[in-house]
Amino acid sequence: MEQLPNIVLIGMPGVGKSTLGVVLAKIMNYQFVDADLLIQQACGSTLQTVIDTQGTQAFIALESSVLCGIHPETPTVIATGGSAIYSPAAMDHLRTLGPVVYLQVSCEELKTRLLDFEDRGVVMQEGISSNLEQLFAERMPLYETYAQVTVNVEGLSITAAARKVAAALKGACEQ
Repeated sequence: MEQLPNIVLIGMPGVGKSTLGVVLAKIMNYQFVDADLLIQQACGSTLQTVIDTQGTQAFIALESSVLCGIHPETPTVIATGGSAIYSPAAMDHLRTLGPVVYLQVSCEELKTRLLDFEDRGVVMQEGISSNLEQLFAERMPLYETYAQVTVNVEGLSITAAARKVAAALKGACEQ
């Protein structure tokens, strides 16, 4: 398989972007970057603190700035925050770095994974998404719009999901 420049992971909070990203990076011999950690380093606090103190629009602007500043020098798996899709500029930039992979699971599966939903630093648009079901319905079309490759990772272990992503990328490159 020809080596992709980078791989960008998008998807709902709790889908496994960060955890799967680390395993995928090991499988593919890539570096790994977690955008949420870059945001926390940039502002010196947790994602939830930024959302609580500055509001969702300020967080989205900060996230967009951080994402647009990612310029890997070596092949890298980039795990975005679940709200990356709220910034067209960030998504346009990320698409220039490599294929955007949407990690897909059902809302029911997310409910079992997100026991810490309220404390996780999840961007909830005021008046639009007040619970996980509404957030899922709001974001799913955006993930589908930006995705160049979609991989359903429902019920898979992290390693199995990472292997499925690697295989899907190989298949996409061969087309």
